[in-house]
Amino acid sequence: MDTTLAAIVLMAEQDNRITETISRERGRLRNFIRRRVPDSNEAEDILQDVFFELVEAYRLPEPIEQIGAWLYRVARNRIIDRFRKKREEPLPQPSGEDDDEHWLEDVLPSADTGPEAAYARSVLMKELYAALDELPTGQRDVFIAHELEGRSFKEMSAESGLALNTLLARKRYAVLHLRARLQTIHDEFYL
Repeated sequence: MDTTLAAIVLMAEQDNRITETISRERGRLRNFIRRRVPDSNEAEDILQDVFFELVEAYRLPEPIEQIGAWLYRVARNRIIDRFRKKREEPLPQPSGEDDDEHWLEDVLPSADTGPEAAYARSVLMKELYAALDELPTGQRDVFIAHELEGRSFKEMSAESGLALNTLLARKRYAVLHLRARLQTIHDEFYL
């Protein structure tokens, strides 16, 4: 009977500490998540996931040290998990209506929306051009022709005399390099 009573008292103490922690950290943690996740419903889901993990972890025999840091680490991991689960969206294709229109304008933040967007745009453009300069000439030319100029692989093959598969392979290697090279800067702006 004494062990049952001790277990009940321990659970009540843990519940009180969990409640105090949630009350104390909720606002700051919500703001941390909201700065990284634009959708408020998704941000709230992540917040609830973090607190659910807190309750489960609190019931483990080993206590959580530095609970504030632990909560932010779990929140950051949940945010990363959400972004990884999202399917990659294809880059917008040129409409063909105006030869000067490129998809790049659609994916970069508009410089007109404020100083933060203008700064992000300039940093992203600088990094993109630096990453493109690192590519071998063949890969860079195929990537620019297809992605930025909107040219088809068949058209490029007919003009250059290169096999369609060669052009596809060059583009693939360019994309792999650019993804690896630009991942860090992407994470800085979008996480």
